[in-house]
Amino acid sequence: MDYGIKGRTAIVCAASQGLGRACALALAHEGVNVVINARGADALNATADDIRRTTGVNVQAIAADITTPQGRAEVLAACPAPDILVNNAGGPPIGDFRDWDEAAWQAAVNANMVTPIMLIRAVVDGMIERKFGRIVNITSRSVKAPLADLGLSNGARAGLTGFVAGLARQVARHGVIINNLLPGPFMTARTADGLRKRSAKAGQDYDAFARARMAEVPAGRFGDPDEFGKACAFLCSAHAGFIVGQNLLIDGGAVNVTM
Repeated sequence: MDYGIKGRTAIVCAASQGLGRACALALAHEGVNVVINARGADALNATADDIRRTTGVNVQAIAADITTPQGRAEVLAACPAPDILVNNAGGPPIGDFRDWDEAAWQAAVNANMVTPIMLIRAVVDGMIERKFGRIVNITSRSVKAPLADLGLSNGARAGLTGFVAGLARQVARHGVIINNLLPGPFMTARTADGLRKRSAKAGQDYDAFARARMAEVPAGRFGDPDEFGKACAFLCSAHAGFIVGQNLLIDGGAVNVTM
């Protein structure tokens, strides 16, 4: 299927690895030129080289902290009029809410709610003028089913979800489509780190603990980031114009809900 976005330009945040990298690569395979961002220059540049080599599209790598006004300004200076925006940020730490002070909450809300909103604010009017835009926010399955040790994520991402629910319905008539992707357990560095911490806390062997968590997923496995990237690319396609303000779980059936 031709996704109808060849030649368009996307900003993909936190794209040096994991799900962000998968989204950038999937968009590039559809002929989208990408501006990718992450804090670590080495990993980011390696990803940029890989995307260029495998897809042939134009890739700009902006090493900056997207959660700061300066970092956002650097990314937007490189791509002031994107057709596509994929909001993504490293999730806040796991733990007990009693351990998090006000600064921890402010950091989580800034990274996972305020930063995406500021980026949307910066690009949405241009998308409206051009009569085309796609914004995908990578949130978490915890928006649908809160996880006890992800309180920072539960709260911050739910705030973003509420904001998007209203805005998406205001801009859809202009061809600007906003949706959220809610990942479950994917084989990423963040998942592995979380499994290590949880297995250590439980006093269990990591491999055995990971296999047990995998067995809990109805699909019987963890997700491949490539699957996630392709789902993101479809939501950014010309064919997704009637999917508005949705929260798409992509979790192998891990969240047991009817709607």
